[in-house]
Amino acid sequence: MADPSPLLSRCCTAEPPAPPTKQHHPSLDDTIEHCLGDFGWKYILQAILVSFAWFFDAQQAFISVFTDAEPKWTCNIGNQSSCDPCQLSGADFSWTSAANASIISEWSLQCAGSVLKGLPASAFFLGCLVGGFAFATLADSALGRKKSLIVSSLLMSIAAVMTAFSTNIWMYTALRFVSGFGRATIGTSALVLSTEMVGKKWRESMGIAGFICFTIGFLSLPGLAFSLQGSSWRLIYLWTSVPSVVYSFLLFFLVGESPRWLFIKGRKVEFAETLRSIAPPTNRSTLTQSFFGRCTAWEDATTQQEPNVFATAKMLLEKGWSCRRLVAVSVIAFGIGMIYYGMPLGLGNLSFNLYVSMTLNAVSEFPASFVTFMLIGKFNRKESVLILTLLSGICSVGCVVVRWKGMQIGLELVSFFCACTAFDVVLIYTLELFPTCVRNSAVSMVRQALVFGGALTPMLVAAGRKNGFVSYGVFGVAIAVCSVSVVFLPETRGRVLCDTFEEEECRDNAVIGA
Repeated sequence: MADPSPLLSRCCTAEPPAPPTKQHHPSLDDTIEHCLGDFGWKYILQAILVSFAWFFDAQQAFISVFTDAEPKWTCNIGNQSSCDPCQLSGADFSWTSAANASIISEWSLQCAGSVLKGLPASAFFLGCLVGGFAFATLADSALGRKKSLIVSSLLMSIAAVMTAFSTNIWMYTALRFVSGFGRATIGTSALVLSTEMVGKKWRESMGIAGFICFTIGFLSLPGLAFSLQGSSWRLIYLWTSVPSVVYSFLLFFLVGESPRWLFIKGRKVEFAETLRSIAPPTNRSTLTQSFFGRCTAWEDATTQQEPNVFATAKMLLEKGWSCRRLVAVSVIAFGIGMIYYGMPLGLGNLSFNLYVSMTLNAVSEFPASFVTFMLIGKFNRKESVLILTLLSGICSVGCVVVRWKGMQIGLELVSFFCACTAFDVVLIYTLELFPTCVRNSAVSMVRQALVFGGALTPMLVAAGRKNGFVSYGVFGVAIAVCSVSVVFLPETRGRVLCDTFEEEECRDNAVIGA
């Protein structure tokens, strides 16, 4: 009789290879590894194309730095130093750049309060929070990885195109909220899909590829804004959103669904066809229907679709071990979010040139991704996260204690670099902590924790203008305290990915028993 539990064998034992009679039913991980081999251009290129979603994600996240900027102006009458544009008519002062270069100058918001000026950016991040909770489980349940990514990307892109035709601040704010709502799960869906469509050898590399694409997208904005200097802010939205719309359609035609997701949903034909389509030509001839019939036991897979799209969130919270893991890793992400978003926002509180320091912060994301790429396979996840977050916290507090501006910016950059690297590691760590059936939902919730931490930083930055410890000091203490949660997480480096809760529990029990 065939082995009734083939999926559990890989996770439940550390013994030598199973007897020949059991090799007819290898685990899902073994099946995918056999189909994909060590290298295949087709699945590598598809994974890179999926990772490029991070490029457009970063552009929409930081675009308001240029479109919502307050431009400089000159006084046409009297003393320049005592001139106040709020007390003058439109003819008595003039903008140094085109009047339509920013929403502030085009809609005459120069005398509006800080709340109104910052409302569009706040609406975007509020949309990210709401969209994150709304879309969190769809990629694990109804839509799948590919459709979830396409829907999110299209919603963000189309809203951004419409934003370019806004006629007032309220329409602009509403469309920024919609764009943020769509953007919420792009990074998560891209990360999960790109890592699930490659073999174990390339999984970590594809995870880092997304972070690199995000950094490139962020750095592309200054160049684009500079080339459009003197033109309307609307062109920046069009130049970033129209290519993103085209990219969304390319995903539909050129990228396949995650084989792992298809397997756990019991979609046998699509599972086999997807693996055949991305397998190297040398392996493709062996991937017959009989091969798939004897290498997987579908009756033991989690194949039933849940009608409730929030079923995966319920599954995460019902299991004690998964709930503890989710809380612990979310707490860590919350602390990292305070540094990641708070540091750039608070640069004006330091005695250093704002533009130079912003550029250095953006560039520092490159070495963070590179370090993660080089070291992710060599160091344990727990120790890496703990060391990086503690170092980030210490340097953040040091920015308040040290008065020499050269040392200040040096400590700030080290703190920001460590936070960026820590979050890259935490995302990959989260991928490995949860089984396929809830992996996308778990990563989405962890990213929401990062955004939530960042949402609290503007108030601290404002208060920190009078007392530096309220901003950088609190950021440092928060990330250091949150980092302690890593001690409640298991180590995952080098372990195979499990696909169901039963596999994960069986593997954990085997580790405890050993």
